[in-house]
Amino acid sequence: MPRSKHKPAPESSQTNEPLGGRDGRVVTSYDVARRAGVSQSAVSRCFKPGGSAGAKMRARVRRAAEQLGYTPNAIARSLITRRSNLIAVLISNLTSLYYPEVLSELSARASAHSERVLLFALPNESDVDQTIDQVMQYQVDGVIAAVRLSLEQLESFNRRHIPVVFFNRFLRDIPVNSVCCDQVDGARMLVTRLYDAGHRRFSVIAGPKDSVVGEERVRATLDRLGEFGIRGVPVVRGNYDYESGRQGLHQLVKLAHKPPQVAVCANDLMAIGCIDAARFDLGLTVPNDLSVVGFDGVGPSTWASHRVTTIRQPVSRMAEATLTLLMDRINNPSMPPEKRILAGQLIEGNSARLS
Repeated sequence: MPRSKHKPAPESSQTNEPLGGRDGRVVTSYDVARRAGVSQSAVSRCFKPGGSAGAKMRARVRRAAEQLGYTPNAIARSLITRRSNLIAVLISNLTSLYYPEVLSELSARASAHSERVLLFALPNESDVDQTIDQVMQYQVDGVIAAVRLSLEQLESFNRRHIPVVFFNRFLRDIPVNSVCCDQVDGARMLVTRLYDAGHRRFSVIAGPKDSVVGEERVRATLDRLGEFGIRGVPVVRGNYDYESGRQGLHQLVKLAHKPPQVAVCANDLMAIGCIDAARFDLGLTVPNDLSVVGFDGVGPSTWASHRVTTIRQPVSRMAEATLTLLMDRINNPSMPPEKRILAGQLIEGNSARLS
């Protein structure tokens, strides 16, 4: 009886992963398996980060793939695994200058888990409702929210079994997954050091009202000053940018008819604008005539021309904790909510007199 020839697997069992072969035909993992003399599952393991495949097998499979012009198709694989390998990151354009560093950290740590970051940048935190429908269309595995979400918005993710981890945000009185810098402790630390240094005439340049983080910082600042018996502190608002920090100081001077002793700014970029307004517009010396403090610890705050006194957020540790929380819940949806609070670091720059 003649020996039967090996027949290719039926089309339905192939992943049809593209990049065309040299003869114009779509090259699949089945073709690579035949060329390398291994199983299709072995090919999958060789291309999966952390997959269980020996060095010799991995080299043989990758050599066969190179010869055939094969590249794994992430979209086809997602149909099999029912995972998009995409994580949505929701941020506000106005939130802070330090978010490029945050995104870099999140992307690097997501890649280590074979996930990719899909960025949704909102003009304002209040615009998130318009974005959620777009997020859903990408069938993301999870969401990192650096913006405020309502209970209804959070429930819409829960109904679709999409885990959410808040980055430097949370919902009050509702158990959610979140990783936060301790905004309250940082603001209180700054105010205490300024008060102990003899400052009494405080003012605040706040961020937009829809910024949860900014409002928490301002509230903690005013509460701590109230504990020292200082009330009626003037507060003006900016947009977390340089120009609004600069204009903020002019507004404060107009309100009080004289410069304050201290300007507590809700972020570093507004603090830098405030410092320049003091120096170049009003002829004040910083910190002798005016002490200025910020929050975040962004790169420009360390420049020699400003050296802002601020609270530096532990961005790398926050990003690591956020990805850990999210991946744990992607892999095990039954895990309960968890909140992690990390302390910021006081950076004593040249913009404030602290002694």
